[in-house]
Amino acid sequence: MKKDAILKILEDHKNKRGIDNWNKLGYANLTSYGIGLTQLKKIAKQFGKDHVLAQKLWIVPNYDVKIIAILIEEPKKIDSLQINTMVNEIHMGMLTHVWVQILFSKVSFAKEKAEQWRADENNIKRRCGFEVLYYLARDTNISDSYFYPILGSIKTQIQQEENYVKDAMNNALFGIGQRSKELNLTCIIIAREIGKIEVDYGDNSCEAIDVIKHLTSNRIKQKFN
Repeated sequence: MKKDAILKILEDHKNKRGIDNWNKLGYANLTSYGIGLTQLKKIAKQFGKDHVLAQKLWIVPNYDVKIIAILIEEPKKIDSLQINTMVNEIHMGMLTHVWVQILFSKVSFAKEKAEQWRADENNIKRRCGFEVLYYLARDTNISDSYFYPILGSIKTQIQQEENYVKDAMNNALFGIGQRSKELNLTCIIIAREIGKIEVDYGDNSCEAIDVIKHLTSNRIKQKFN
């Protein structure tokens, strides 16, 4: 079986240092082989896209296995029920980021689902609802006008939000600000009014994206000229 083959490959490539770092995070219900995302992508590529296999892997209580499931899943075959089930089974930040970027942002109903989740009391759902905006901002089928009310919500809510929802809002502001010259100017103004964003990423040196710095960079300016 492909599932067994994948589990064997992961076992053969397990990284002690990565496992030790994982154990420090304290996720009691989720183990890890300590393998980096780049290597997991290479492993997933060997098996191609497989909706049925992805579902079998997703239920395994292991971070690396779930990442493989995300990587081989077929977005076009996912329905609303599956997305709801998956988001309710995500209990950690690292998994959320990969899930939104690689899978959730590519389902046909991401925009509508995100609208529901941004108003949800669940922190993970709100995080996903805002995080996916970074990718939806690239969709030319969505008009610029769609994003203005969302930017208003970010402006008024971000500093009071849960740690990682705050991070997702900040990322959304950065993504939307790259969409058009008008939205770029609006996002810069909002970012200045918001002020510095502090996000606690745990025991590392990561910092929240400096939205003003990036949106006023020469690269972005040249994009709109």
